[in-house]
Amino acid sequence: MARSMTVEVYSQHNETFRVTETISRRPSIPPRSYRVDLRNRRCDCRRFQTLHFPCAHVVATCAKVGLNVEQFIDEVYTIERTLRVWENEFPVLSDLSTWEVPPTTFELVPDIRLRRNLKGRPQSSRIHNEMDVMEKSDGNLCGVCRLSGHNRSKCPLRSYHVGQSSQSSRN
Repeated sequence: MARSMTVEVYSQHNETFRVTETISRRPSIPPRSYRVDLRNRRCDCRRFQTLHFPCAHVVATCAKVGLNVEQFIDEVYTIERTLRVWENEFPVLSDLSTWEVPPTTFELVPDIRLRRNLKGRPQSSRIHNEMDVMEKSDGNLCGVCRLSGHNRSKCPLRSYHVGQSSQSSRN
């Protein structure tokens, strides 16, 4: 990735450079430029100062100037530091049966609302407001006469419509 970048020297004395990525992700987007400050160990992409490890912009800059990139790697990443962490001895834990466990002075009560519903229709977690309030309707309307108070099976006009439809089906 560092090979696909162009490096311009701003100040050799202050060790400040401008790195431009020549490979763009899309042709409509112009290439991005980053300011690299080797003296203060900073890059505009923020990976260099965050990880304390050289980003691709720093690697491209070091290749242009002829510096060794390894001098910008923090000592946290060295093998010596890693071995120093693990050279300490950890105490051996005693037998678990000899451990004293204090009795609990309170009762744990699970929150039922946090339990997952395994079966059935999923419950809505939407917060309702005044737009969700429906006006009261007169109930269901009949499918035959479109009046309220009864349905299609109890409609007083059903026998008329049923008889009429049955006669037309015979013809």
